[in-house]
Amino acid sequence: MNSIEEQTLALAGVFQCCALVDQIAQTGNCDEAELAAMLETLFITNPPDTASVYAHPERLLKGFERIESALTQAGNRQDAHILRYGLALMHLQHKLAKKPDMLQALGSRIERASQQKEHFSITHENVIASLASVYQDTISTFNTRIQVAGHAKHLQIEHNAAKIRALLLAGIRSATLWRQVGGHRWHFIFKKSKLANTSKMLKSKLIEA
Repeated sequence: MNSIEEQTLALAGVFQCCALVDQIAQTGNCDEAELAAMLETLFITNPPDTASVYAHPERLLKGFERIESALTQAGNRQDAHILRYGLALMHLQHKLAKKPDMLQALGSRIERASQQKEHFSITHENVIASLASVYQDTISTFNTRIQVAGHAKHLQIEHNAAKIRALLLAGIRSATLWRQVGGHRWHFIFKKSKLANTSKMLKSKLIEA
């Protein structure tokens, strides 16, 4: 993959997490396989390449679709929510990168969650609760907080809140990858057409496969 394809793949990971967060907040549910695919990225710490972080790229279709709609005239209010979440995750990731002690603590906590994952499925409520607590104890301590818009009846369910926090943590993982492969916030202004076109191309390859 070339650099723009790697950036687009990582960005699809960010937007996929944000789309699932929005889906839970709006409906109280999300696709279990897509949730599992994003949580798995948290446990892939030394990948040989960008594509290896996403073991099931076919489960990133929502992410690719959100890139295309959010960065073109086709965007709607829902896409605006997802874009806002994505930009906020990138901002938080940038702050996290300046906190080596927090990064170390985050890595240790995820390692413990990985051991827990060996005994339960990755979408088991215990594993999700552990990942949610990692987010709460690290990223949530920053002054900047992500305000998730949705229906109170869904957001007030503790397991839904835990899924959202776990997905936001996974979004930070993809945002870290986005930075590592050369992604920057200014790409949303100067490279948005290129990102949208690359997203369309990668999505087409997945559909054809």
